[in-house]
Amino acid sequence: MPYIPGINELFIICAALIGSSLGFLWFNTYPAEIFMGDIGSLSLGANLAVIAILIRQEILLFIMGGVFVAETLFVIIQVGYYKRYKKRIFLMTPLHHHFEKQNISEPKIIVRFWIVTLILVLIGLASIKIH
Repeated sequence: MPYIPGINELFIICAALIGSSLGFLWFNTYPAEIFMGDIGSLSLGANLAVIAILIRQEILLFIMGGVFVAETLFVIIQVGYYKRYKKRIFLMTPLHHHFEKQNISEPKIIVRFWIVTLILVLIGLASIKIH
């Protein structure tokens, strides 16, 4: 990743996001004791988007966040298709609820999403151009 002058404060924000996310995940393992909700998830996503823009790695965020992108696209597809044809493509959206409706256990879905995310993150990291 190229050096970007004047962006030292971004490290502090990233460290705070990592620390707070790890603290949240500690108590959010199955069965979840706390939930993030829209305020937390939208602000986290906005922070990640701003960081990606500042370091000029927007496509990298799109690749590494592939599971989140897919979940969003499935909702958009479901809503658009339902509004047009009054039928559903998926049993339920977001995508993880579709899998739950197919009687796949929640821990199994979570671990599979982790695996897909890990693969996407490794692909994203491998695609960073090192100067």
